[in-house]
Amino acid sequence: MIYGFIYEHPEYPVVKWARFFQVSTSGYYEHLRVRKRRESEEATYKAKIKRLFNESDGTYGPDRICGVLRRSGQKASYRRVSRFMSEMGLSSVHNRHRTRSLTDSRKARGDGYMNLVRGVAFKKPRQVVSSDITYLKSSEGWLYLCTVKDIVTGEVLGMSTSETMKKELAIQAFINARTRHELGAGLIFHSDRGSQYTSNEFVKILATSGIVQSYSRVGMPGDNAWSESFFATLKKECIHFKQFHTRDSLRQAVFEWIEGFYNTRRVQERLGYMPPRAYAVYIRNEMKQAV
Repeated sequence: MIYGFIYEHPEYPVVKWARFFQVSTSGYYEHLRVRKRRESEEATYKAKIKRLFNESDGTYGPDRICGVLRRSGQKASYRRVSRFMSEMGLSSVHNRHRTRSLTDSRKARGDGYMNLVRGVAFKKPRQVVSSDITYLKSSEGWLYLCTVKDIVTGEVLGMSTSETMKKELAIQAFINARTRHELGAGLIFHSDRGSQYTSNEFVKILATSGIVQSYSRVGMPGDNAWSESFFATLKKECIHFKQFHTRDSLRQAVFEWIEGFYNTRRVQERLGYMPPRAYAVYIRNEMKQAV
């Protein structure tokens, strides 16, 4: 464009360029005014993108940033946000990563371990929780983490950590979840068939609370995708590329990420770009209004 060429070549006066190209100087200055306004708007837009990226600790990609901007009433083009992030060198920490199950299900291969959640759509919080165990590395050695997660809201209701992967790890995670939240009779507790979840002690404590157990099929980790995907996200955003010298520092980092970010601030597309805890409140309010 002629006006753009004139702007980029200030070695000659605007009047001389205008005469040469047979365009008006007033047209050039109008172009300049619009250009500066757009540059200012672009700078402001980029600042918003960078702020959201930094607030997410580098975990948000273009899709999630677009969702947050749109939820706040702003227009957001995926292509534009992606281009601006590339220009600013902002890249999400997410890469594909497969998390393997740690629990041993060799002793639970009979027909008495039913999958009660497969193919069923749940819409209310506290209908089904998902639980699993993963391992995290520190310089002192492995730290095992067990979580209990609501599958509708995505909120982590309870967790526990230990240097060993015994049944007490799963029992404590459930007790922590039950202490903080209403996990009443009829709730479905879904997990794999690991010995921690099929032990007599664990089965008894759930039965005493009137909670029904559901199990993934053998060799089908996708049956517990809620926990699998959570652990993958945790490792990408909180664990990978960081060094933890002690188990205590690792334990503290995980707790802060879950309670200070994941449950309370990390938005999810499937939740309408709300964080899990806010979505849980939203759903409860919707249910009250519907009564």
